[in-house]
Amino acid sequence: MRSRTPKLLHPLCGQPMIEWPVAAARDAGAGMIVVVDAPERPLAAVLGDRVVIAVQERPLGTADAARSASAHIDPASTVIVINGDVPLITSETLRGLAEAHARSGAAGTIATSVLEDARGYGRVVRAPDGTVERVVETKAAGDATEGELHIREVNTGIFAFDGGLLLEALAEVRDDNAQGEFYLPDVLPILRRFGRTIDAFEVADPYVTLGVNDRVGLAAVRAIAQARINERHMLAGVTIVDPASTVIDVDVEIGEDTMIAPFTSLLGATRVGARCEVGSHSTVIDSRLGDDACVVHSYLTGADVGERTSVGPFAYLRPGAVLREGSKAGTFVEIKNSEIGAGTKVPHLSYIGDTDIGERSNIGAGTITANYDGYRKNRTTIGSRVRVSVDTMFVAPVSVGDDAYTGAGSVITDDVPPGALGVARERQRNVEGYAQRRADRAAAEEAAREAAGEK
Repeated sequence: MRSRTPKLLHPLCGQPMIEWPVAAARDAGAGMIVVVDAPERPLAAVLGDRVVIAVQERPLGTADAARSASAHIDPASTVIVINGDVPLITSETLRGLAEAHARSGAAGTIATSVLEDARGYGRVVRAPDGTVERVVETKAAGDATEGELHIREVNTGIFAFDGGLLLEALAEVRDDNAQGEFYLPDVLPILRRFGRTIDAFEVADPYVTLGVNDRVGLAAVRAIAQARINERHMLAGVTIVDPASTVIDVDVEIGEDTMIAPFTSLLGATRVGARCEVGSHSTVIDSRLGDDACVVHSYLTGADVGERTSVGPFAYLRPGAVLREGSKAGTFVEIKNSEIGAGTKVPHLSYIGDTDIGERSNIGAGTITANYDGYRKNRTTIGSRVRVSVDTMFVAPVSVGDDAYTGAGSVITDDVPPGALGVARERQRNVEGYAQRRADRAAAEEAAREAAGEK
């Protein structure tokens, strides 16, 4: 990946890559999920106590990784082994593999896939009776013969084993290959030597077992995952006008009859209600939109937008912004850590920070709540049914009572009582002839400069 971030922690549609196969295993009904981690345990910090962590001290191959988990393998149970970089694996595939393994009576069952282009994959070599004889790796020259390289059936890296036989076979795996690693597929001929058979479970959808080895592969997997997420929402009653230009994270929830316009991103733990309109060019992160809300060409992060609200275009709702039912944050409005009461409108060109506004108030254009005095953040309180005129600045901490007004261009530094008009601006004074005096002064200064230059 050429990254400081471990491969399995690279994000995929809102979750670290490792979360995807772990979720599939859990949904398939796994009794215990063991994740093999590096000594620094970067995966443990993300997965927490939802899984059991086994540590592989050195990266010596997939069989060595399985050995690292030996203490957690029940000899009497079926063990399924999955690569952590196969995020599209489904619970249905894992259940199908487990059921096929139980039916076959084989010591091991390998999930395989038939690919048109099998480059880079281990090839599945069949015995004359159709069972699996071995898997031949192709990572380095010399691992496979020319004939084996023409096999199109490949190892997906997903296996089912009888736990006890797997433990016995792992003890005999050797690293006599071009890479000097212990390969998990090498347990297959060992199990055959024990007199047991190896079966194959062909996965019809090759995308399910698509692995990620670099950022190109991650992008390919993301495109498939995103298409499936979008399809799931559309089948549930959501209109996505252009799925190809729409980004929706895996945990996002969207209600019926909501319309998502092109070039919209719904990310993180976002919840969108029913009959909403979102887009276009909107980004909504970890936010809630109530039923019938409308968000146009805006950026929301950590916001709570109530029912029948209107946001945008070009609005910026920051963490802690709460818009109650029927309120509005209009064009070029920024709101942070503030509550906007039901029916209150902040139509345009305003900054509202650390403020509580009551119901059915109107905030004129160019309003600013100056919430920071250089040392601490202070709050502004504006009551219900207040009419704030254009270009009003509130210097917090300050309070405006219900039904009050402010005069245009005012800088409000003291509380305004309920029903009062707050005006705080210098009285206008017109200076007659001011423009001519400026022109005369400029001409005199220019003449003086010219005279000085002649001397």
